[in-house]
Amino acid sequence: MKVSIVIPLYNEEECIGTLLQKLYAVEYPQFVSTWECVVVDDCSSDRSFERVESLKLQNLKLVRQDKNQGKGAAVRRGFEEASGDVLLIQDADLELDPGDIPVLLEAMHTLQIQFVNGSRYLPGPIRTISSYRRYMANQFFTWLTSLLINVKLTDMACGYKLIHRNLLDEVTLKENRFGFEAELILKALRIRKNNVAEVPVNYYPRNAGEGKKLRNSDAFKILWTIFKYGLLRLN
Repeated sequence: MKVSIVIPLYNEEECIGTLLQKLYAVEYPQFVSTWECVVVDDCSSDRSFERVESLKLQNLKLVRQDKNQGKGAAVRRGFEEASGDVLLIQDADLELDPGDIPVLLEAMHTLQIQFVNGSRYLPGPIRTISSYRRYMANQFFTWLTSLLINVKLTDMACGYKLIHRNLLDEVTLKENRFGFEAELILKALRIRKNNVAEVPVNYYPRNAGEGKKLRNSDAFKILWTIFKYGLLRLN
């Protein structure tokens, strides 16, 4: 099995070096034959691209978008550039710990499924306290998503999403920004409803003052995405 780690990158010059250091320290399970890292810089206005380029890491493909288009667009570009049998989205902001990657892969391999979703709310790891309002918004979106596809989820918006190439090839993704997570789950699980697991992951939340990209106004866009692909079933 070849694993592709896709990292959408935008203005994270302070984090990306540490994130890649953690990622390259991961010990992969024996069933993983090889892995690659695909970093897609979404036209950062800081030195994120140059920071990654200067590290000269092996197994790394670095591409840059001509203009800023959003996380969803960057992930789609990463999927196009990747060559792995399974693909994992890894945020660049250090909120999620690459040390959890082997557990996600083990779940997919052991259960022989094609989609694994990370969860910041399932019991397991000891976590710091995060924003209550953001938590409640995510719980509502997760409940609504679960209802529309009849799959019990606990964290629709978690950045960790592991998908097999066979399933990804059946999904057409369109969303450019933060509605991307909802679109991916709704479309993928409608195809393979009983082919998913959730795995508890570590979570180190940060706020807007620390570089958090998600804004309160994005909640309305995410809600529309859920209705668009969940209730209206648009392709």
